Amino acid sequence: MKDVLAVYAGSFDPPTFGHFDLIQRASKVFAEVIIAIGRHPSKKPLFTLEERTNMLREITQGMDNVRIDFFDGLLIHYCDKVGARVIVRGLRAASDFEYELQIAHANADMSPQIDTVFLPTRTKYTFISASLIREIASHGGDVSHYAPAIVCEALKAKFAKPADG
Repeated sequence: MKDVLAVYAGSFDPPTFGHFDLIQRASKVFAEVIIAIGRHPSKKPLFTLEERTNMLREITQGMDNVRIDFFDGLLIHYCDKVGARVIVRGLRAASDFEYELQIAHANADMSPQIDTVFLPTRTKYTFISASLIREIASHGGDVSHYAPAIVCEALKAKFAKPADG
């Protein structure tokens, strides 16, 4: 599959070690991997699109076949637009599979030339989610076991308590 363009999409709010693991593994399988940050008007992310893009660029530094982009609307339309042949999805638990399979079937119905490849999350990352990391960090907890240093620093800055006047 070394001539295949793949897309790994998500909100990456913030990027986690689980995300990084999937990016690394996908970059070894596919010729090029686009990390596509989804913009959803109904969601209020903690980090701006620019902040998430910068963190992902830092985390993937040295991965020459990985690039960062963003999209609005349906992922399958974005994949059609950029000429991707594969959507990479990570699976943490059986419940993820049911949800992801439903989406994969809908995507295949809309664009049968684009396949979905599921990569199981490594055992040590199965419980990690961006929402869990945000929750722990919002209460001053240490998230260094769950996210890269640049993300930990960004979370500390976001949740820093302003000094009393």
